[in-house]
Amino acid sequence: MVHIRPEIEDIKNEIIDLRRDLHKHPELGFEVHRTAKIVADYLLSLGLEVKTGIGKTGVVGELIGANPGPTIALRADMDALPVQETGNVPYKSIHDGIMHACGHDGHTAILLGTAKVLASMKDKLHGNVRFIFQPAEEGDGGARFMIEDGCLDQVDEIYGLHLWNYQSYGQMGIQSGSVMAAADGFHIYIKGKGGHGAAPQGTVDAIAISGQIITALQTIVSRNTNPLENTVVTIGKINGGYNFNVIADEVKMEGTARSYTEENRQMIKTRMKDILDGIGKAFDAEIILDYWDGYPPTINHEIQTEKVKQATCKITDNLGCRPYLSMGGEDFSYYLQKIPGCFFFIGSAPLGHEPMSVPHHCSHFDFDERALLAGSSIFVQLIEDLLIS
Repeated sequence: MVHIRPEIEDIKNEIIDLRRDLHKHPELGFEVHRTAKIVADYLLSLGLEVKTGIGKTGVVGELIGANPGPTIALRADMDALPVQETGNVPYKSIHDGIMHACGHDGHTAILLGTAKVLASMKDKLHGNVRFIFQPAEEGDGGARFMIEDGCLDQVDEIYGLHLWNYQSYGQMGIQSGSVMAAADGFHIYIKGKGGHGAAPQGTVDAIAISGQIITALQTIVSRNTNPLENTVVTIGKINGGYNFNVIADEVKMEGTARSYTEENRQMIKTRMKDILDGIGKAFDAEIILDYWDGYPPTINHEIQTEKVKQATCKITDNLGCRPYLSMGGEDFSYYLQKIPGCFFFIGSAPLGHEPMSVPHHCSHFDFDERALLAGSSIFVQLIEDLLIS
């Protein structure tokens, strides 16, 4: 059972209405201008100190407590995805090809509701609360730009949450250590020697080599990774060839590598290079690897994770400390590299649906809106524990 805080219960319709408005008007990447204005105006109406244009289009609100103490940051991401919404809800996206398919509309509404309640507790606070509303989590690393513009200056701890359709409403996923994977990418260029499909002698078949590469790279997961640890190497795209009777001289492959530790991240990169060098020599081809680091793994700090668990236990009877983990990436990782904090998960599978049946990033994505109230309640409880109790 989830015990929604009475202050959140009093504004539940406002929180839900905010989420639905944001869902109806999604914006991509750094182009979250309407969303940022709504956030800034809302925070100003609460009497907070507000800075806009942080990390290009981010918003930072500062709630200064009546008494001295630490500064605790709470973060929400604001951006949507380039997905055509196929669901049929009253708040369906009005923008073709853009929708909130990951719950960031909910995260923003959760944090705005939290800000409203905490603003009413200003005289009791022994410290400050910084509300960070970030653009461009979905692939552009907006967190880095927020940090560069000073959003973490004088902040002691940071906390973030994610609505999580892989768990039912009422189940909270909280654990220290790695909770989201490093999300890297790569291109592989195979340069062989083309020729007639009926006369393969003297050619270097780039398509045949690509098949060898696909098979060999999977041994990184099956034979180079500790079976008790998690890694993924995926080839998601292959381009090559000209005609049914032509042996291709070039192939381009694109993919992603995922891991929960920096050690495995570096191992994957090294093994890929070694494997490709070996295949290139074996088949007399030139193989070029273009590998780039994406988001680092999201690694929670132990003390801050315990603080979240303690606050959450006061809100729900079904803590479910271990989250349903995925190999997805999250740029909250950049904040956690700078200061202590915790990133946790709020079960939000839609009412009447099994967890995972409405996954994140799908075109019919939606969630149980009761999770909005649970998220705000945990945030408020956490700040009360840290700055009032």
